[in-house]
Amino acid sequence: MRPRRRVEPTRPVIPHSRINEDIRAPQVRLVDENGGQLGVKPIKEALDYAHGKDLDLVEVAAQAAPPVARVMDYGKYRYEQEQKAKLARKHQISINVKEIKLRPKIGDHDYETKKGHVVRFLNQRAKVKVTIMFRGRETSHPERGRDLLMRLAEDVKEIGLVESPPLLDGRNMVMMLGPTKNAGVAKDAKAEETQRREEAVQGDRDGEAPAPQGDEEPLPREEVREAQA
Repeated sequence: MRPRRRVEPTRPVIPHSRINEDIRAPQVRLVDENGGQLGVKPIKEALDYAHGKDLDLVEVAAQAAPPVARVMDYGKYRYEQEQKAKLARKHQISINVKEIKLRPKIGDHDYETKKGHVVRFLNQRAKVKVTIMFRGRETSHPERGRDLLMRLAEDVKEIGLVESPPLLDGRNMVMMLGPTKNAGVAKDAKAEETQRREEAVQGDRDGEAPAPQGDEEPLPREEVREAQA
């Protein structure tokens, strides 16, 4: 049985510089390990200087005339370049696109379910491609699909914006939604308002006398203060 080939992950290509004896120019503009300019030197003299420091001679500007070569630890240089490339990959934002398909005559329950999926995807900072699928004579009433898409856009406008308006593509109508800055921020306004009211009520209770029981008359504020004292 033929073994399955293993696919290696794609890695960013870090350009290789010519180093040491691979440098082809007869002379180079030499830069020492501290960045100091040593002027134009024959390649042999530049190599002798780098080897005397137990370092490498690296061509850092091959297009210059003459090329610029720097004395450095090439292994350390390569490691730093790989770390920079890894950090750049880490900070890249991957754009994820989800798709939701609807029918023009979708029921209310199914619509709410589909809308819930759209809300979840937007809160995950993903784009959502919403597709209306027409069948048979439904293609003669594209306005129904457009109205449905705009209804959905209106329902999720707090966390989603229309990046591509409804467009008819054959038997389908497609709209693209993208997350807004509020998407993914879990805020329950009603819960926050309830919490604020409870805190306000609790604060009022801490600063007032207990409510009178039965037919008792409430005490004046002066008497309440004396009773509390």
